[in-house]
Amino acid sequence: MSYRTKAIAAAALSLAAIATIAPMSFAHAADLPPVKAKAKPIADVPFFFVNDNLLTYAVQFNATDPGVTAKTVKQVYAYTHFDVWAYGTNFITLSLAKSDHADPAAPCGDPFNANPGNCAGAAEFYGLIRSTFGWNQLFNTKMFSVGGVLNNISFEVGVDGETENQFLAPNKKDVVAGLQFAFDLPYKGFLDIAPLYYQEWNHNAYLTPGLVGTGCFPVDACSGISDGNTRFNATWALEINYYMDLGFLPEQINYFSVSGRAGFYGAKGAGAASPSTIQASNNTAMEINSEPIRLTFDASKAVYGAKYAHFLDVWVAYRFWENKFGLNDQNVNNPVCYTNGVNNRSCTEKSLYAGVTAKF
Repeated sequence: MSYRTKAIAAAALSLAAIATIAPMSFAHAADLPPVKAKAKPIADVPFFFVNDNLLTYAVQFNATDPGVTAKTVKQVYAYTHFDVWAYGTNFITLSLAKSDHADPAAPCGDPFNANPGNCAGAAEFYGLIRSTFGWNQLFNTKMFSVGGVLNNISFEVGVDGETENQFLAPNKKDVVAGLQFAFDLPYKGFLDIAPLYYQEWNHNAYLTPGLVGTGCFPVDACSGISDGNTRFNATWALEINYYMDLGFLPEQINYFSVSGRAGFYGAKGAGAASPSTIQASNNTAMEINSEPIRLTFDASKAVYGAKYAHFLDVWVAYRFWENKFGLNDQNVNNPVCYTNGVNNRSCTEKSLYAGVTAKF
């Protein structure tokens, strides 16, 4: 069963439970016949209606990291948690990505290193939390479910955190807040669209005084950022997620589903707060971080039947990440994305991605 289907079932169960335990008025109670048998105690409603935990191992075959001119293979280890409770949902994912030698760890991997292939690969940690609070549940209504298409409207809040031990040394922290519009798709599918407020803080070693560049006018007018810690302007974000079983397939091969996500994040300035100054070429551009499509084969359902659906999934996906961390891939003066005036293809990622996910 899909997450959206589970959420709908959970909401229905929640409303039914509320109706069941509502106290009866004295007027209606007086009209009832005497109770001849002791009523059964009402079972406790669980705090979480759905509580899924997943472990994933995946390989990204043609990954990039800003400032690293060679493509890298990344092995990804991830833990994902999803739950549904009376008033909304919680989604948490924690991942560790280990690069090969093409993406070296600091300090060996600085841009002046002549032979980075002898260095250990960088390691990146990423964590994400998103929580929703459904309007149907908060206000005890079905007003925000419309025509079998719009399922719910929710408040959404979240945080992200990322760090990597390579030369750029990103150390991303952000907060998001806004709304989520949840739509139903055929075959137990869903489409979630969330317009959000977005605020980010990060780190960029290339903006320290010794590496800030010569793009300022007059020359050397840029002070750089002494510790490389960037303080970005608030901006907008749009996050989209979808999932759908391929239910139109014949029953004997009905083990496949498609899903995907896309995050669009507006330009957020250059990241320098007064009195720091950096060149205009470091102004950020709109970032697109996406996995447009993932094709999943439900191996456990194929082997053991529908009772074990999605206990073991095997999947392949395509990864597209343009202007990573907001670094402008089209700006020839950007010292991270361009080497000697030539685009080093490190700030936009296009890669196949495959993995195995197990539920426990």
